[in-house]
Amino acid sequence: MKKIRVLLVEDQAVVREGVAAILSYVPDMVVVGQAKDGIEAVEMLNETRPDVILLDLVMPRQDGLATIPIIKEKLPEAHILVLTSFADSERVYQAIKFGAQGYMLKDATHTQLIQGIRDVALGQATLYPSIAMRVIREFNNPTEELNTTEPLTPRELETLRLISSGLSNQEIGQKLFVQESTVAKYVSNILDKLHLANRTQAALYAVRKGITET
Repeated sequence: MKKIRVLLVEDQAVVREGVAAILSYVPDMVVVGQAKDGIEAVEMLNETRPDVILLDLVMPRQDGLATIPIIKEKLPEAHILVLTSFADSERVYQAIKFGAQGYMLKDATHTQLIQGIRDVALGQATLYPSIAMRVIREFNNPTEELNTTEPLTPRELETLRLISSGLSNQEIGQKLFVQESTVAKYVSNILDKLHLANRTQAALYAVRKGITET
């Protein structure tokens, strides 16, 4: 039996070791490496040659969203399954856009996790049920397809790019060197000009239109 080679990338040791223990009992899987952040994961690619990379999103030094495109460049045949605590649509769309084939939450059952790994190893997409429903609702919402009659200013456009990366107003303010209240005004202007209802729709609009951080 050819075993699915899994690389675990998770900064919390107790979670990482717990998942490794679960997979050790699965006959068609083998954990070939464990990394505590994205940088370490990339360094281990050539040595471990994983079929599936089980990837957390929030990690020190280099997070999951920054790591996904690097993995796809260095090991295109590898499949990425995100395993995270965050279900917000901005992160889901960014992860999928960058090349992840699956997105699961850490409260998934053992059965769901194992099946998710098997699915992405076969090149199939897999989404945690609640996330799948959220994605479907967002795609069925036509609001973000509306065109604006008033162009975004350069600052508003940059804010939209940062929103698409899942950053908070405080984090955006730090990047743009402005007050959080100023960022809130930019966000309000973006929603008004694009006829959007919330930040999630703004992030989806940015991803669909290619207005994302590079």
